[in-house]
Amino acid sequence: MTPSRIHRLSLTHFRNYRAASVQVRRDMVVLVGPNGAGKTNCLEAISFLSPGRGLRRARLEDVADNQGDGSWAVSAEVEGALGLATLGTGIDAPGTEASSSRRCRIDREPVGSAAAFGDHLRMVWLTPAMDGLFLGAASERRRFFDRLVLAIDSEHSSRVSALERSLRSRNRLLEVRNYDDHWCDAIERETAELAVAVAATRGQTVTRLAAMLRERGAASAFPSAQIMLDGWMENALVNESATAVEDRYRDILRASRARDAAAGRTLDGPHLTDLQVIYAPKNMPARDASTGEQKALLIGLVLAHATLVAEMTGIVPLLLLDEVVAHLDPVRRRALFDELAKLGAQVWMTGADPAAFVDIGETGEIFDVESGQVSRRS
Repeated sequence: MTPSRIHRLSLTHFRNYRAASVQVRRDMVVLVGPNGAGKTNCLEAISFLSPGRGLRRARLEDVADNQGDGSWAVSAEVEGALGLATLGTGIDAPGTEASSSRRCRIDREPVGSAAAFGDHLRMVWLTPAMDGLFLGAASERRRFFDRLVLAIDSEHSSRVSALERSLRSRNRLLEVRNYDDHWCDAIERETAELAVAVAATRGQTVTRLAAMLRERGAASAFPSAQIMLDGWMENALVNESATAVEDRYRDILRASRARDAAAGRTLDGPHLTDLQVIYAPKNMPARDASTGEQKALLIGLVLAHATLVAEMTGIVPLLLLDEVVAHLDPVRRRALFDELAKLGAQVWMTGADPAAFVDIGETGEIFDVESGQVSRRS
């Protein structure tokens, strides 16, 4: 399997980094520094070298350094599935011809979208914002799971976005009192096709991830989970053909026009799917587990997913773990470092206390982050 690695990362006018560069030599990369120094900003910059909107889902214009002209750039010399390459992305200053869109380049040549980065790198991340995942809204769990799918299928985000646009078009049409039935039929046909494509990829991923979690079981120091999708379409595709499910959803959309028009939104479909997670050691919903148990469960889920990505794509994903050891006891910290080493991935971690990373060993290196600068600790 081919590991995804960054050898050099360069940031220009990205959040609090006016101009910074870091050269990486090892597989465990630790960024330490006080709160607000820019550790998470560095991980966010890396996350833009993958399909999607980055680990904070920020608007493109919001990540620019407020001391600059509104442009920003991230580039990295990487080693991945296609060998050595230089990946770059960013936006131009407002007022220029391409200022409204994100630009992506591979070896300095333009590519159509960030989906092309998936041919070189796969990426998985875990941030403190995910700690409340099991207690939050279904939309957050759905977005989390779609990110897991995206690490395996780099086109998944495009299909999800296309489905959302199609649903918005249908909703706008239904707002018109005397809408054209034929036009509505056409939109619903497109919506059903996209919905089935999204649901099918989700269903395949949850089945394989559930199997991976069972396989890891007691072999991991982190608790296992039972996972399933609460969505009729994903579950129907297990035993029914895509054509049959597509036809059924199209009938549902047609029959629900009046109801959806009154609600101002489409009330049925995979855009409402939820991810259900059971804390396996106690056989209870993850939302009822303690805060510590939920954190450990999330780490176990991400580790299992990283292993699945490697098996399914042949590419060991890059891991971005923000403040991952903050609430782990010394035994769990050492277990995490051991599991990361066995995975064979390059891992970028952040933390405020360098003492928490003393067990990373010779496979790791620590960098100090302060005031938008990154320097290797001697």
